[in-house]
Amino acid sequence: MSQDRPLSFEFFPTKTDAGHEKLMGVARQLAAYKPDFFSCTYGAGGSTRDRTLNTVLQLENEVNVPAAPHLSCVGDSKQDLRGLLDQYKAAGIKRIVALRGDLPSGMGMSSGELRHANDLVEFIRAETGDHFHIEVAAYPEMHPQARNFEDDLVNFARKANAGASSAITQYFFNADSYFYFVERVQKLGVNIPIVPGIMPITNYSKLARFSDACGAEIPRWVRKQLEAYGDDVKSIQTFGEQVITQMCERLLQGGAPGLHFYTLNQAEPSLAVWNNLKLSS
Repeated sequence: MSQDRPLSFEFFPTKTDAGHEKLMGVARQLAAYKPDFFSCTYGAGGSTRDRTLNTVLQLENEVNVPAAPHLSCVGDSKQDLRGLLDQYKAAGIKRIVALRGDLPSGMGMSSGELRHANDLVEFIRAETGDHFHIEVAAYPEMHPQARNFEDDLVNFARKANAGASSAITQYFFNADSYFYFVERVQKLGVNIPIVPGIMPITNYSKLARFSDACGAEIPRWVRKQLEAYGDDVKSIQTFGEQVITQMCERLLQGGAPGLHFYTLNQAEPSLAVWNNLKLSS
């Protein structure tokens, strides 16, 4: 299988200098595989604004891979957002991941002038025209705060119609959920590329906690097998690599327009899957 579709990697900005140096080392290692872009997350309520900005600029200028900052509207004024957009545009950044964003503890939904991701997409388009390729989020297994699946599909269509260029999904472990989601939104007239988000399996307890919080379903057979391995890290990683590789093969064979790896600032788990897929570098 050759790399004929976009592949990308996501990082989160670190809190320490040592963590940042490790992140940049991972980025340089991944850069050798010629990904289409790196993305960098944005903390709840803009809590990592400066660190996200600095990381993105360093990835773009020193690692020489196009970088896509996450940008959320919760907790930020239009003036704040306009300033960030101006900085990114001046730095030559061409891609943005536009999100509503998570709410920090104690912050009400009314915080910020823009309340929803589609408002942010419209704002970016109004401010910058077609300068940015705008990614939005998709939730094949439904956003955890959505009232129901039908509402979530309509919300996604609203983001796409506001001017999104493409979408990246929340991670999942059931390829059918992805294909069903794509089919449903296409029936709503949405035809932007929807790239699956891929989470390598390396630590079961952490994955289970995070998945329960964000609404990503771990299939029972996968959960039971991971539970059976207990503290056997090597077996967990070997099994996880097999599960994710097989899912990615099915996604690509079924027409997925690319893959976006959630690295958790590690190179090896994503590269193991990449190499199993025999994706060219």
